[in-house]
Amino acid sequence: MADVVYESNPMTVSESKIAAVKRSGAGDTRFRFLTMAAASVVVIVFVGMMVALTDGAWLAIRTFGAAFVTSQKWNPVTEQFGALASIYGTLTTSILAMLLAVPVGIGIAIFLTEICPRSLSRPIGIAIELLAGIPSIVYGIWGLFIFAPFYQEHVQPWIVDAVVNIPILQTLFEGPPYGIGVATAAFIVSIMILPFISAVTRDVFDTVPGTLKESAYAMGCTTWEVVWHVVLPFSRAGVVGGAMLALGRALGETMAVTFVIGNSHRIHASLFAPGTTISATIANEFTEAVGDVYHSALIEMGLILFFISFVVLAAAQIMLKILHKRAGGVTG
Repeated sequence: MADVVYESNPMTVSESKIAAVKRSGAGDTRFRFLTMAAASVVVIVFVGMMVALTDGAWLAIRTFGAAFVTSQKWNPVTEQFGALASIYGTLTTSILAMLLAVPVGIGIAIFLTEICPRSLSRPIGIAIELLAGIPSIVYGIWGLFIFAPFYQEHVQPWIVDAVVNIPILQTLFEGPPYGIGVATAAFIVSIMILPFISAVTRDVFDTVPGTLKESAYAMGCTTWEVVWHVVLPFSRAGVVGGAMLALGRALGETMAVTFVIGNSHRIHASLFAPGTTISATIANEFTEAVGDVYHSALIEMGLILFFISFVVLAAAQIMLKILHKRAGGVTG
């Protein structure tokens, strides 16, 4: 009997191991299926949005063709529509907002990770991140009733007088001080995207190995040299990723921009002049759109904004891959 038991035990152990492996394989298969289904939902939503926008915009595409993106004429009475002014306003406000927010956001991240005392770093970081939770309409109200009057009375006249004899700058900052306009909208958007840039950049800077910074300090480097030659090169891919995330946020901003940009379907050389964006135009006029062509034109503008955002994010991914390759596979 002892021999029989001895012979059967290995078989029982082997069978249990095989069963455990089969259960593990089945669980892994289910896990792969669930994750693939989750990823497929994103693709389905993306394709569905594109199909829905294209279907809704088809009448305007067929009616105006390429002239829709090359003309700034916008006359709902005669059903003449062109999105050039809105496209120009969208790109201009987003680029200006990035020029203002990126240096400040990176500077905040450097201060919090390299200079600020640890006891203050966390509270200041939380305070900055709380800006991301403020609704955009609150930013718009603040910009219209608080910032715009101050900007009109104290800042714009000073800028106009300062650049009056400088050819290019004079053109960019000419005209009466309205308070509202493209520059005002860009400033408000820059405040809104600042938390995204600073938070992502700070987290990326925290991933830099302490041994690298300590080695640089041991060689006699200053804080500026450590940041410029160690921290930024190591984490540049993450910094670019955070900036592109903020740019995507800036491109689609609606309510805050609608309050302060002036909503004028004209392209002006001056940044102080009123303008409009794609999202502001849709928000202002979609509920009042009368007629199939008018309605379809607004949907086509949404399709254009969808395409611009897609191109920006795709370019960001390509840029990150290039930076990853140049860094030898080391990213922040």
